[in-house]
Amino acid sequence: MRIVYIHQYYCNPGMAGGIRSYEQARRLVARGHTVDVITTDITPGARDLGWRTTDEDGVTVHWFRVPYNNNMSYARRIRAFAEFMILATAKAARLRADLVFATSTPLTVAVPGVIAAKLRRVPFVFEVRDLWPEVPIEMGALRNPVVQRLAGGLATFAYRNASEVIALSPGMAAGVVARRPGTPTTVIPNAADLDLFAVDEERVRRFRESHDWLGDRPLLVYTGALGVVNGVEYLVRAMRRARELDSDVRFLIVGHGKEWEPTKALAAELGLLGDVVHMWEKVPKSELPVILGAATMSSSTVRPIRGLWDNSANKFFDALAASRPIAINYGGWQADLLTETGAGLVLDPEDTDEAGYQLVRHLRDEVWLKRAREAAYRLAVERFSRDLLFDEFEAVLNRSARRKKQSVQS
Repeated sequence: MRIVYIHQYYCNPGMAGGIRSYEQARRLVARGHTVDVITTDITPGARDLGWRTTDEDGVTVHWFRVPYNNNMSYARRIRAFAEFMILATAKAARLRADLVFATSTPLTVAVPGVIAAKLRRVPFVFEVRDLWPEVPIEMGALRNPVVQRLAGGLATFAYRNASEVIALSPGMAAGVVARRPGTPTTVIPNAADLDLFAVDEERVRRFRESHDWLGDRPLLVYTGALGVVNGVEYLVRAMRRARELDSDVRFLIVGHGKEWEPTKALAAELGLLGDVVHMWEKVPKSELPVILGAATMSSSTVRPIRGLWDNSANKFFDALAASRPIAINYGGWQADLLTETGAGLVLDPEDTDEAGYQLVRHLRDEVWLKRAREAAYRLAVERFSRDLLFDEFEAVLNRSARRKKQSVQS
């Protein structure tokens, strides 16, 4: 099957970001499919007009430089989304396809996906990574009623034209069906890359020894975006209380985003920066395994907004793959999973002093840590391994193609 795969912010392991699309695309090729990925090049540098094509493990990747970063204004981001929508529509329309697949965000990727699928008379499959416009409306980021209706209409357009929708969490799937009842929807969350995170203990030992501030001290890590939704300052405030209880505990933030400077300023204001709290700029995905391997515990946070509980953040599954307990500060399906299995902590979303106490208590509890590490690894192997979830992903594509073929024949 020839598959056109549209993802505006595709990353490979040499880049900083999630590699879900890379892993799915290369596995599709290994199963005998032909895959063309349409994406943007957002690396810093002069802008060159025109498409650039690379081959990555048999996947043909088409790149067009469209500048984007989390520090852009809302209007500038919308412009980047619209620009890619137009470019991707033109590109996808020229590529041969038996199926067109598009993954959000942004929601605008559905437009080139639907148009290309209709032109080729092939099925369209849409993947929902974030529930738009419901989440930005709940956060207060999307206040204009006209824009809200337009965004809602675009979501309905995507779901109506999709032969099937893939949602990254049960809550996202419920949101899809609530907006358009009867939409065929399958939940396929982000995955644990077991091979990638299998790190040699000697590398971990050298990593710890190479940083004087770390050594053999307990280490909490946060890896990923520092955006408005993430609320990483929650953990910085928790570490103020943690230092009062145990001055040896360390917290490492590895990432990037709009809240980088405010988070850094808060750590400095609380007298934590460079001592208890350390901040590193984003690193390629391939460098994360040794960092998580050196961690005592990982973390994932969001602001106290109900709609954000339905996330499927890569950092959660990376922790499982690395056999590391994970601390979160929200409810929902991931909190239920941690409570059920003992693979991590569910912290109070508001009380950072209590969070600091719980972190110190568990970072020093070797019996609990051993059980949590084992539980995390079991989840990675039995429920969230990349190979296991890829089989479900390919089944959706095959099912959609088969359904389209049957409808044409009838």
